Amino acid sequence: MTGDSIPQTWRPALEDVLASRTLRALGGFLKAEEAVGKAIYPPAGTRLAALALTPLPAVRVVILGQDPYHGPGQAHGLAFSVQRGVPVPPSLLNIFKEQQTDLGLPRPTHGHLDAWAKSGVLLLNTVLTVEAGQAGSHQGKGWEVFTDAAIRAVAERPAPCAYLLWGSHARAKAPLIRAASTGPHLILEAPHPSPLSAHRGFLGCCHFSRANAFLEEQGLGAIDWRLPG
Repeated sequence: MTGDSIPQTWRPALEDVLASRTLRALGGFLKAEEAVGKAIYPPAGTRLAALALTPLPAVRVVILGQDPYHGPGQAHGLAFSVQRGVPVPPSLLNIFKEQQTDLGLPRPTHGHLDAWAKSGVLLLNTVLTVEAGQAGSHQGKGWEVFTDAAIRAVAERPAPCAYLLWGSHARAKAPLIRAASTGPHLILEAPHPSPLSAHRGFLGCCHFSRANAFLEEQGLGAIDWRLPG
């Protein structure tokens, strides 16, 4: 897929779908878009960063986003995350507000969530590319087949996992998770952290502490949700 290869631990679960007609068509679509000069975010080589930073056996929590940020310099392959030096987007700011209220942690000074990913939090968008300035522009092009397979691969493990599903798009994946799950799992649902919906139940949902309580009950240890400066 234009310069991105599947990280080793994910290959057995994803290689078949990558070879499918749908994913070949997706690759052709991305090449054609770039060939006519369209800017695609995140750049090639970073689109599978969520899988690269969180090996399949290490996944303890899954947070699903919809598609990448569509502004320059923002998206880098992790759902809700932005590069250091980029202003924290409103949805992520509300995530930080909830984290601060729920866990009593200081609000981070940046929006780069790589520390979460390296701690076992799979930050996966269900669509992994977007055209600059065109939110949702790559929905229905094939990414959903790939990311559904990744979600299924997590659920099919016997290892416990907590799923934080924020917003209708993420919550729509709950039946897939339930159908595929073979081990203990916790599904937490809430409205999206967007300013349009955060006050309808995202703020105050306590998903961070509830996920950690579940992980500790399962003997896996809590996630350290702090973000180093």
